[in-house]
Amino acid sequence: MKPKVTENEQYLSASNRITGVVVMVIGLAGLVDIVVEWRTAGGLLVGALIGILILVAYVGLVRPSVTLRPDGLLIRNHVRDHHVPWHRIEDADVTDILRVHTSAGKIRCPGVQLVMKDLRKSRVGGRKLGAENSISRAEFVVDRIDNHRERHAATAEGEVVTTWAVPELAAIAVLAVVAVVAQILR
Repeated sequence: MKPKVTENEQYLSASNRITGVVVMVIGLAGLVDIVVEWRTAGGLLVGALIGILILVAYVGLVRPSVTLRPDGLLIRNHVRDHHVPWHRIEDADVTDILRVHTSAGKIRCPGVQLVMKDLRKSRVGGRKLGAENSISRAEFVVDRIDNHRERHAATAEGEVVTTWAVPELAAIAVLAVVAVVAQILR
C-alpha cells in the first residue's frame, strides 16, 4: 500500500528552531535540578521563571512557520495564527522576512527570513552567495506561494481568520501567576 501523500509544505527557520531547542533543553535541565534539589517557595519561583523562559524560547524561536495547504496559507507567528485562503492573497514578497499581502493588509511571517550576512553580500557584490543561502530559500518560498495561489485560488473560499496562540499564552499566564504566588509565600 502506498502511504498517503499530503500536499502540505512547511517552511521555517532551521537555525532559529535549533537555537530554540537548545535553549529549551538547557532550561529543562535547570527545571529538573530545581525539582530534585529545591523544594521551597524560592525554588517554585525560580522554576516558574525558567518555565516562562522556556515558553518564550518556544514562542519566539520554534513556533513561527509558514505552511502551504490546499485550502490556504497557514502563518504561525509568535502569538497568532493566520489562515489565509488562496484567493485572498494578492502578493508575497521578502524584505527582511516574508510578507503576504491581502486586501486587509500585510501579514509578516517570521518563519521565513533573510540572514543579514546574505543581504550584505548581495548588496556589496562581494563573494558569491552559495546555493543554500537565505535569499534563494526565501525566493523559493515566494515562488511556491505564487504557484499554490495560481493552482488553488479558483476553488478557494473563505476569509482571512486570525486566532491567538491560546495554549502558549495560557501556559505563560499560569506560570506567571505561580511565580507571583511563590514570591508572596517566600
